[in-house]
Amino acid sequence: MTNKLVPSFMAALLAFSLTALAQTSSSAAGLPAPSSAAAPVTPTVKIGTINMQDAIAATNEGQRDLEALSKKLEPKQAELKSMNDELESLKKQLSTQGDKLNDEARANLVRQIDQKQKAFDRAVQDARDEAGTLQQEIMEKIVKKLAPVLMKYVTDNGYGLLIDTSKSWPEGQAILGPGWAADVTKGVVDAYNAQSGIPALSAAPAAAKPAATHPARTAAKPATPPAK
Repeated sequence: MTNKLVPSFMAALLAFSLTALAQTSSSAAGLPAPSSAAAPVTPTVKIGTINMQDAIAATNEGQRDLEALSKKLEPKQAELKSMNDELESLKKQLSTQGDKLNDEARANLVRQIDQKQKAFDRAVQDARDEAGTLQQEIMEKIVKKLAPVLMKYVTDNGYGLLIDTSKSWPEGQAILGPGWAADVTKGVVDAYNAQSGIPALSAAPAAAKPAATHPARTAAKPATPPAK
């Protein structure tokens, strides 16, 4: 999933990191200049990582809204299943009876399968687009409220740099060696839940995502119709 949720937010974090470094450099400016033989002093920056997609989906608010979205899209899931079942039935008919049909009947059946296949593919794409748009709206709404909580968290805990690990390398922003950075995802989620006051869902798994995000996966992939 391409992460387009937090470009301005991560830019704010970068600005925060640069400010921290500037303050460190400013405080060091008042000290006596080291001798030419002294080793250069490198500012130490505390680095943290966070998976923003997981963090948003793991919040009580995210789980609640994504669960509501999943239920909202259930009728569309049922519709897709019905269309797929009908399509599979016609394909089975062609497979088992095709050699017994005359040329006209077989051609009509193949044409019917082709039309329903195209209609099903369009419906699946439309459902995927709708689910993606609605999920994006939920994520964007939460990330706006999560941003100040995250900024306070990194400030209170002394982080000078925070890296989003929602995407892995090479699409991701950086590669960190073991022990170089602490994952603050859970800490930020806990802080957001405490601030939001929204209770956890009693039976919802952590970081659950709506099944409707990929509606095509709920229906068996139709087999390719025999060649005409």
